[in-house]
Amino acid sequence: MRIDYFLKMKGSTQSPPRVNIPEIFWSWVGAFLGIAAVAYLNHRYCTGKDLVLVIGSFGASAVLIYGAIKSPLAQPRNLIGGHMLSALVGVSAYKLFPTNIWLASALAVATAIALMHATKTLHPPGGATALIAVIGGAKIHQLGYLYALVPAGAGAAIMLVVALLVNNIPKTRRYPEFWL
Repeated sequence: MRIDYFLKMKGSTQSPPRVNIPEIFWSWVGAFLGIAAVAYLNHRYCTGKDLVLVIGSFGASAVLIYGAIKSPLAQPRNLIGGHMLSALVGVSAYKLFPTNIWLASALAVATAIALMHATKTLHPPGGATALIAVIGGAKIHQLGYLYALVPAGAGAAIMLVVALLVNNIPKTRRYPEFWL
């Protein structure tokens, strides 16, 4: 019985094939423009204010919405819903346990995953969005539930617009696969 458990860890399929150069190019262009748009707007309108538009989890979202565009986890519902729902969960966890960061962190990520599953909005970077709400600095904590709108919702929406524009330029790409 124990050996079967460990044998499962060897995997059951081969690694997927390498993607072609045009696919790499368009993934790069999308990621560059998407992150550039959010970062520029953050620099232009949020610097020196108690507002932020860029969060680390957007880097992982860029991988999905520009590099894995057919993945169910990269679709608009998952991108927007996953970030916003996870942000609400993360802020709530921090408010419940502001002096117990380890517990708030674990509660935020685990609950975000469960709720994303339940609402069909699973987006792996959402787990990071929930965690950032807990471990982020004073600027993030001061936002409170506004964190779900800006940066989580607004930043994801900006990246979605770029994904819609860039991912549909080449004839070989189509985004999204579904909306709802």
